[in-house]
Amino acid sequence: MNPCGTPDDTGLLLTSADVRRLAADIGLRPTKTLGQNFVVDAGTVRRIARASGVGSDDTVVEVGPGLGSLTLALLARAGHVTAIEADPDLAEALPGTVRRRAGALAGKLDVVTADALRVTRLPGPEPTAMVANLPYNVAVPVVLHLLELLPSLRHVLVMVQSEVADRLAAAPGSRTYGVPSAKAAWYAEVRRAGAVSRNVFWPVPHVDSGLVELRRRAPVATTASRAEVFAVIDAAFAQRRKTLRSALSAWAGSASAAEQALRAAGVDPGARGEALDVTAFARIAEHGPGG
Repeated sequence: MNPCGTPDDTGLLLTSADVRRLAADIGLRPTKTLGQNFVVDAGTVRRIARASGVGSDDTVVEVGPGLGSLTLALLARAGHVTAIEADPDLAEALPGTVRRRAGALAGKLDVVTADALRVTRLPGPEPTAMVANLPYNVAVPVVLHLLELLPSLRHVLVMVQSEVADRLAAAPGSRTYGVPSAKAAWYAEVRRAGAVSRNVFWPVPHVDSGLVELRRRAPVATTASRAEVFAVIDAAFAQRRKTLRSALSAWAGSASAAEQALRAAGVDPGARGEALDVTAFARIAEHGPGG
């Protein structure tokens, strides 16, 4: 620890040259398919680790640790880190990188070689936090999957494409509010936690990124299941320009049945999905075909 009481990462974090050397050592050429854009700016890594708020009592899940830039910063703060990496070459190399740069921290790391969307259980202590740099094409499904799979997760901080960050954190009535916003709200209070320049990545992507913070909240009070509520959300936004009476007709069995469910839920059949919060979707689900 430094005199200010924060972890001392002097000589610990990867530089831009370190990242490129590690990639060359394993013959890695970053691919768009896997969304491989690695953070090469230590200042950004410090900022993310600090913003995550994790401490020695936390077990952190990191998805897509890549070459270990963020992993090292998290190990300096957290009690334990479980890193989920889909690329077997990266997963194999990560423990060695940690041993060489911070041998005393190596025992706090578990590496799981898997697609995060297919993970059904994790080794080690129950995770309390998730911190990750997520590829934009899987960001929302990964966040939702792990919030459902790991009820012990209390706090999530993810770096995602700026547009995805806007969608996750959008409030009802806004232009960007939709399926990701409503489903994330089922689990947590969500907010934008800052912007990240494209220039801190290698290779440099074509878009900027944003940080999104999710803090788990009390479950929505409803007799409907998560699957039932999510089915309403999906139907409401499948044709977002239509009124809910029309958009939910297939879900309810007919337009008249949809109107009946909406009125029973206290929702205007002429409204559109973007006007509703997750509790309204839950009320509709309670009066739907399975309610």
